Amino acid sequence: MNKIALLLTFFTLVNLVAFLTMWVDKRRAKKNNKERISEGMLFFLATMFGSIGVYLGMFAFRHKTHKWYFIVGIPMLIFENCATLYVLYLCL
Repeated sequence: MNKIALLLTFFTLVNLVAFLTMWVDKRRAKKNNKERISEGMLFFLATMFGSIGVYLGMFAFRHKTHKWYFIVGIPMLIFENCATLYVLYLCL
């Protein structure tokens, strides 16, 4: 497998994990479960190239859409993730 395909596979898997994490947290929120996923963990996943998954999860599950720092921060992380991937692409 070439390096670009490996990079895209990694990117896709991380975003899938981030999307599913948003779903799990939303389910736990509906059940008033005390063992919720922290907002810090959601931002960590977004920083580690899962920003698109978190963003899609926000609107697919209507979760964290009223928190200003998610509305502003996640799109900024999408930009950061894309810029970093572009630089990695240029280096490969």
